[in-house]
Amino acid sequence: MIKMTKISVALIIGLALVCGTSEAAEKIVLTDLSAWQQNSEWNAVGDAFVHPRNENLLSTREGTGTIVNSRKAKSPPLVSREEFGDARIHVEFIIPKSSNSGVYIQGQYEIQILDSWTDANVIYPGGECGGIYPRWDETRPGKSYDGHSALVNASRPPGQWQTFDIVFRAARFDSEGKKIANAKVIRIWQNGTLIQKDVELTGPTRGSFKPNDLAKGPLALQGDHGPVAFRNIWVVPLDFDKMELTNPFFAMDTGTIDETHKSAKDQVEMLKELGYAGIGYWERNTAQGAAGLAEMSSELDKANLKMFGVYFAIKLEDPPEKYMALIENNIRALAGHNTTIWLAMTSDVHQKSSVRGDEQAVAIISRVADIANKNDIAVALYPHENFWLEKVEDAVRLAEKSNRRNIGVIFNLYHWLKTDKPANLQTILAKASPYLLVVTINGTTEAGSIETLDKGTYDVYSFLQSLRQVGFKGPIGLQGYGLGGDIRENLKRSMQAWRDFSQRLAVQDAEKL
Repeated sequence: MIKMTKISVALIIGLALVCGTSEAAEKIVLTDLSAWQQNSEWNAVGDAFVHPRNENLLSTREGTGTIVNSRKAKSPPLVSREEFGDARIHVEFIIPKSSNSGVYIQGQYEIQILDSWTDANVIYPGGECGGIYPRWDETRPGKSYDGHSALVNASRPPGQWQTFDIVFRAARFDSEGKKIANAKVIRIWQNGTLIQKDVELTGPTRGSFKPNDLAKGPLALQGDHGPVAFRNIWVVPLDFDKMELTNPFFAMDTGTIDETHKSAKDQVEMLKELGYAGIGYWERNTAQGAAGLAEMSSELDKANLKMFGVYFAIKLEDPPEKYMALIENNIRALAGHNTTIWLAMTSDVHQKSSVRGDEQAVAIISRVADIANKNDIAVALYPHENFWLEKVEDAVRLAEKSNRRNIGVIFNLYHWLKTDKPANLQTILAKASPYLLVVTINGTTEAGSIETLDKGTYDVYSFLQSLRQVGFKGPIGLQGYGLGGDIRENLKRSMQAWRDFSQRLAVQDAEKL
């Protein structure tokens, strides 16, 4: 526990590293009255404790570092000068027996403070200590609604110092000021125990400063329901939009086509609706129809989505005229679209991963890369189980030998698991990261399978953590080959799993602060 004294509002740089970057979080420390809007009924003291002759009152010692309401315990709320959106908040508080207070996030959402050690039973959810206080409507039966009780009663006896640690995500608004996402209490720990998790706030709780949600608002401390004191109050402003996964998330077209989504238009409209950033395209996918690449590219442009890659499989022994014209035409058609050419490679002569095929392969890869470079397009080598270019190590080796700036590798989770052991992940990512252009994922087993992202026994979340640790910020695609079933439902479930992983990573970073 960090105990601060004799410090007004301060910025302490270097508290923690957020999102695997070198950007330090800013900890705003609120330890005395200079951090708050002027309020003569709150006082700065050195400490607070239960009155020795009256268990319903607090006594104080002179000094600084602790804030206490007036002796009448009818003080108006103490309101911070600073306003906050997303935030990690730490508050320490003490109340005597039967007292009552609250911490108002943004001045809008009250986290209840109550003597729940002796008075845990209240008449409505959210009224207990650590509860998210209910909203209020005089026209409703019972009037209170949307209160959220603590998951467990983690309260200490009155007269002991207690803590709240809060991770909060503010409401989101569009460019016209319309709310597009509710505020959310992501976590609250009371005295180190998790008491609230992933609670969506439909609107301000009773006693809020304003009737509607805010993008930013002050921290406020309630002081008119009994004696209360606070100390060691600090806030780390966050931006969950940046802390969550910022990698573009697209779908490979092996998982976007079914009877009701055959055309490029139908696929693109579905991907747009579900929140995908675009598509990975297989040039030889006959299900795409005769118009193929041009039609898909046009529909993506209309929807402001992106074609992240075009996949080709080349046999080393085939004459160049069998594939080069097609690849060149695709490269020219995709110029200016920041698309990547994906190359998988097979052989009728060389065994899988054999370096005997390297010279032939490097000649092909270099030729494609030189043409692509003239059109500002990168080439990514695609390891594929049972192909000659089978392993990530093979792709790295060929990229190094080709010695072209626009050549990199793809890490396909499914094909990697089919050809390697999960325990080798960190080693192979370290080798691949300097060349890593694209990653594809899916729900899977440790032995390799293709399922929706919410299924499978392999820990995809840990895999994404590892990608973040090596600093990968490129696109991540959803593999859907052979999945079958309802394509839209598959994509919807996988997108929800992606968002859950993303928020979980952000929360993990916030918890470290």
